[in-house]
Amino acid sequence: MKVTTALLALAVVALLFSAYASWTAGRLDRLHHRVELARAALETELARRAALVAELAGAGVLDPASSLLLLDAAHRARTAEPEDREQRESALTRAVNATGTAVEPWSSELALAMRRVQLARRFHNDVVVSTRDLRQRRLVQWFRLAGHAPMPSTIELEDGR
Repeated sequence: MKVTTALLALAVVALLFSAYASWTAGRLDRLHHRVELARAALETELARRAALVAELAGAGVLDPASSLLLLDAAHRARTAEPEDREQRESALTRAVNATGTAVEPWSSELALAMRRVQLARRFHNDVVVSTRDLRQRRLVQWFRLAGHAPMPSTIELEDGR
């Protein structure tokens, strides 16, 4: 009778552990999916900003040197390789700030695009931090609940904050 009780208790503990591990693995999967969605949203906002800057540079409302600086920075940001992307996007931010683009109606639209990049990056980095925190738990590491998913990384840009 004691053996039956012990086996039943062991089965209950194993069932609870399995349920917790399954819930954690599902949560981790959802977090990884949110990281991918946040990264895609950030990429979209960066592309919109670069397109707006290129459009401003070609509009003929700035002096030729500012136009050339902005157009070059926007082109470099759009065509950057993944390993150079953060530097090129930061250079675009510096170029926008250096030219002091206070030309209406461009200034409000450009300010909005810059703010959207800031928000998208902040959201992405928050989700990455949450995912990394969960992945660093011992249970997740010991039982490889993250599978083969790569560890997500934050995006560090000079985005005018």
